[in-house]
Amino acid sequence: MTNIQFQRGAIDAGGCVSNGWSLVKPNYWIFLGMTTLLILSILIISCLPFVPILFQIFVVPAVSVGIYYALLRGMRGESVDFGMMFKGFERYVPAMVVGAIGAVPQIVITILSFVLDFGSFATKIIQQRTGRGVGTNFAAADDAMPVIAGGILVIMLVVVAVYILFSIAWGITFFFALPILSEHDVSPIEAIQLSARAGWSNPGGLIVLFIFEALIAIVGLLAICIGLFFVIPIIFAANAFAYRQVFPLIEQNLNFTPPPPNAYGSNFGSGM
Repeated sequence: MTNIQFQRGAIDAGGCVSNGWSLVKPNYWIFLGMTTLLILSILIISCLPFVPILFQIFVVPAVSVGIYYALLRGMRGESVDFGMMFKGFERYVPAMVVGAIGAVPQIVITILSFVLDFGSFATKIIQQRTGRGVGTNFAAADDAMPVIAGGILVIMLVVVAVYILFSIAWGITFFFALPILSEHDVSPIEAIQLSARAGWSNPGGLIVLFIFEALIAIVGLLAICIGLFFVIPIIFAANAFAYRQVFPLIEQNLNFTPPPPNAYGSNFGSGM
């Protein structure tokens, strides 16, 4: 694996959000256009079964890599343009693989939702065929319904809690994978492994950042929902700053100025 170094306990969640806004402000309409096009595409296809998951795997990761590429350029003071959101398609296969593995929780919840919907439909069919004219047996089943409903509710709450914890852990594991692909020529597995190590070396900061970004998203939703589109660039930029805090630029830490000829004593480096 490429020797890419990262920092432990380096994330300042509040600084990520405030610096994220400062980052996107000079090119706000460019980043708003990038993220709005992405979100609108997701919303348009969300009504089609299973298509959103395919979009999440085959399109969203590559576009996200392009957005991170533009954000990291802006962080270095370089020029940014709208077309950079498609720069991630140069890393399409690695981004797609990361997206496919990262979408596992969504695939699981979609399958569970389908199974529950099918189970509910099957239960209604059974009730229609056997629920009438059964006499005392029907009454007994009716009496047991509150107990069954309570058991189902408890199971659902446990499943939701487990899913939330799993999603947080999954998010920490994959948080840095796409930004890594936007900056380094590594394989998807290397990006995931490096992201996992870096993420679990900064779990507290990432969880606080998740909370801050959730609050920002809620504020956007309260603004007639349309406000969500205007805060998504800030969330992307905050993620980019978290990445840069954990993966600082090598140029910031190394001095590339060559030493003078006599720096090592004797005649080393001074020629013949």
